[in-house]
Amino acid sequence: MDSEAARSGGRTDGTPVRDLVHDVVAQVAPEELPLVAGLAGFDDATVVRRLGGRGRRRETLGFGLGEVAALVTPVVWLAVNHAAQRLVETGVDAGAGKARSALRKLLRRPAEPVMVPRLTREQLAEVRESVLEVAARRGLEEERASTIADAVVARLVLAGPEDSGPELTGPDRGEA
Repeated sequence: MDSEAARSGGRTDGTPVRDLVHDVVAQVAPEELPLVAGLAGFDDATVVRRLGGRGRRRETLGFGLGEVAALVTPVVWLAVNHAAQRLVETGVDAGAGKARSALRKLLRRPAEPVMVPRLTREQLAEVRESVLEVAARRGLEEERASTIADAVVARLVLAGPEDSGPELTGPDRGEA
């Protein structure tokens, strides 16, 4: 737990985007788990850059772009990452975040994992809309997109206090 706190700048609240993506993909598209496992070796910014398709070069992928567009993993990762970044930016001074990022690069420390904090009902609705928008842009059917969006929101709701709170062990557990 201490190393996790150190990696995330002392914060252990929230759910890492990559964990959420893994859980949702396991639920709605388990055939894509090898893709999620393959992306686990990259930092979050690299994954978003690769899945986002910005700056696409002419590379042989071994499968067509139609297959890439229909995958669940990019939809979930891109939408949740975007929502998490937007929520963090509204809660943290952007200048402080940039300074922290520059210092991390200077010291050659790995990037912090993107975390999704506990969300209000309104924020959960925004995340759901974000998933639906990304899914539509990626060519997923409306029904499939809705299933994915519901799974993302359910996973965020289930990431409650029991996931992020201290675990009771030893003599304090169970005594009233």
